[in-house]
Amino acid sequence: MGAKILVIDDELQIRKLLKVTLQAHGFTVIEAGTGADGLVSVAMERPDLAVLDLGLPDLDGAEVLRQIREWSQLPVIVLTVRDKESETVTILDSGADDYMTKPFAMGELVARIRVALRHAAHALTEPVLQIGDVQMDLARRVVEKQGQLVRLTPIEYDLLKTLVLHAGRVLTHHQLVKEVWGEQNSEATAHYLRVYIGHLRKKLEDDPTRPTLILTEPGIGYRFKDFQ
Repeated sequence: MGAKILVIDDELQIRKLLKVTLQAHGFTVIEAGTGADGLVSVAMERPDLAVLDLGLPDLDGAEVLRQIREWSQLPVIVLTVRDKESETVTILDSGADDYMTKPFAMGELVARIRVALRHAAHALTEPVLQIGDVQMDLARRVVEKQGQLVRLTPIEYDLLKTLVLHAGRVLTHHQLVKEVWGEQNSEATAHYLRVYIGHLRKKLEDDPTRPTLILTEPGIGYRFKDFQ
C-alpha cells in the first residue's frame, strides 16, 4: 500500500478526480467533505499527507490548518482559488507545506505530493544532504559544489541550511527572515535577505542570472530545488 493521502474538499467531483488519480499512482485515499470531518480524519486515520481546500462550507481552510498545526506536523498541500499573493503568503506562514491554485494540473499535484512526502521522510535523518551537485554536511557545517569547498559566511550558511532542509517547498520571505535573523523582522532585514540570496546564487549557481537551485516565487519567497 502506498502513502495514505487525506483529501479535504467539499466538491464531490474534485474528490472523485483526486481519488482516481492518486490511486492510479499507488496512493491510498481518504476523503472528507468538511473541515470538521477532515480534522477527525487527521486524528483517527493518521494520514501521511493532507490535500486541503481553503473554501470549505463549515470552517475556513486556514482555520483547519491552524488546528492541525496545534498538534501535528502532517504535510499539508493547500488548494485555493484565491490568487492574491498576500493570502498565499499568509497560508504558507501558517504552516502549509505547499499550495496550488485551482484549476491545477493533476500531474503537478502528484509531483508536489511526492516532494512533500520525500521531505517528511528525509527530515533530519541524513547528516549529509545532496541536491544536484551541491552537498551539505550538517554535522561539519561544510558545503561543497562538484567536490569543491564553498566558503560561506555564518548568515549565508544559515540561510542555505534553511532552504535545503525544506527543499522543494516554498518558504516565504517572513519565514526565512525569522529563521535566519530571528523575530526582528523589518523591511531592512527583508532587503538583506535579497542580498544574501544573491550571494548564495553567485557561489552555488552555474549561472546566477538563471538560477536552477534557488528559485524565486514572485511576491512570496524562495524554493530550493528538490532532492535528486
